[in-house]
Amino acid sequence: MKVAEAVGRALVAAGIGQVFGVVGSGNFHLTNAMTAAGARFVAARHEGGAATMADAYTRVGATVAALSVHQGPGLTNALTGITEAAKSRTPLLVLAAEVTEPRSNFHIDQDALMRAVGAVPMRITSAEEAVAQALEALRYALHERRTVLLNLPLALQALEVPGEVPRAVPPPAREPVEPTRADVDALAGLLAAARRPVFVAGRGARADGAGDALEALAECHGALLATSAVAHGLFHGNPWSLGVSGGFSSPLASELIASADLIVGWGCALNMWTMRHGTLIGAGTAVVQVDDDPTALGAHQELRLGVTGDVTRTARRVRAAADGKQQGLRTPDIAEALAARGRRRDVPYEDTSGAGRIDPRTLTVALDDILPAERVIGVDSGNFMGYPMAYLSVPDENGVCFTQAFQSVGLGLATAIGAALARPDRLPVAALGDGGALMGAADLDTVRRLGLPMVVVVYDDDGYGAEVHHFGPGGHPLHTVEFPETDLAALARGYGFEAVTVRTPADLGAVREWLAGPRSAPLLVDAKVVKDRGAWWLEEAFRGH
Repeated sequence: MKVAEAVGRALVAAGIGQVFGVVGSGNFHLTNAMTAAGARFVAARHEGGAATMADAYTRVGATVAALSVHQGPGLTNALTGITEAAKSRTPLLVLAAEVTEPRSNFHIDQDALMRAVGAVPMRITSAEEAVAQALEALRYALHERRTVLLNLPLALQALEVPGEVPRAVPPPAREPVEPTRADVDALAGLLAAARRPVFVAGRGARADGAGDALEALAECHGALLATSAVAHGLFHGNPWSLGVSGGFSSPLASELIASADLIVGWGCALNMWTMRHGTLIGAGTAVVQVDDDPTALGAHQELRLGVTGDVTRTARRVRAAADGKQQGLRTPDIAEALAARGRRRDVPYEDTSGAGRIDPRTLTVALDDILPAERVIGVDSGNFMGYPMAYLSVPDENGVCFTQAFQSVGLGLATAIGAALARPDRLPVAALGDGGALMGAADLDTVRRLGLPMVVVVYDDDGYGAEVHHFGPGGHPLHTVEFPETDLAALARGYGFEAVTVRTPADLGAVREWLAGPRSAPLLVDAKVVKDRGAWWLEEAFRGH
């Protein structure tokens, strides 16, 4: 058996069941070997989209996907998606062919490229060790939660594996990190002394059992529950949930978080976005961070206590140490306030729809009512993105995939595709701006080709709204970031979509009709949104630039 086939088959036997990519000569045999062994391969129309699909699939499906690309330009095309995955600590395996001849047109320093964006390069170095090296790359990605590049030199791919091909098995599960007794006691003491505790759960709380463990501990101490954007939906249905902490919060949620005397970040970085540049932390508030990576502790905020430990294990052990039950912030007045205005959609606003354009708040509230509750949403980056994040509800932490660690525009459609394949039981929804929609338009073909019953919502303001609203008030010329109106619905029809242009709430009747029908083709909603003001969160967001 040749190395390319042996490696491909071994990775599938070890647990890789989903592969995304664009196939060229360098990864042709490897990819075919993986499909022959039972993996599903999804061909994207661009490697950048394929990388983001693999990232989103892994995040939502909680199982490692692989990205397969050609040497040189195949890898560079995928670079933005790989960077997003690396920054998010997504355990993703990138399989790239490699040429070692410096005079080849395809030659680049692929190791240096990956190190530059935070991924970990590894390599097949011999036919004898090929399978073992491939399995080590997969183990490292899983156990270290890193995006790993496995270079497969072309010359080695074509060699025969000497002797019997080693048997491949899935790597053992990553061992949860147990907190120390001293840290458990210290956190239990801080919670016992707190009168206004708030929990903020992040990516590290998306593991099985973490949500239930945190809810039980919060009930014991009267804590309110919030999440970072990437864990949105974790506490869905809990009457003491504040939703997302940070720029997407409701005013009431921000007020309550800022009033806390103890904030505990559970697998959450507590960064400038989640804590609004520190403004959600009161002057006398104690801050605790729980993370199984000790290097993450205190990276963004000064801590009273840093606990190295798995979120679920730590929450359960602290709960077991509790003595009695506290009211905390769980008072009748706060319960009544959360029921009345806990969501941003409950906050009154002046509807600015008119002149052939719809207020994005009105649009998103209507969509929240129309779309089935069982949904999985992929969100792109831009001025618009606060609307789907703050106004669309999700059933749980796997109801939204938020690929924003690199803050790149153009990843939203691919994010929704990857998430849709990980959760075929839910209606996939892509929330995009017009800029991001056009950047990723090639993969509208992938949506149609896969037969995904997806709703693609484009918040279409004829420009890069973040720049328009950031620089416009200063009197700067905006011709470089504004564009003529584009018929995105016509473009989508060309890809085989059903499509509707929305200028008023009445136009959303077409969405209801599509939902009631066979959904045999995906639907694109070209929503011509008002463009006379920036989103509420935008001014604060630009403080981080």
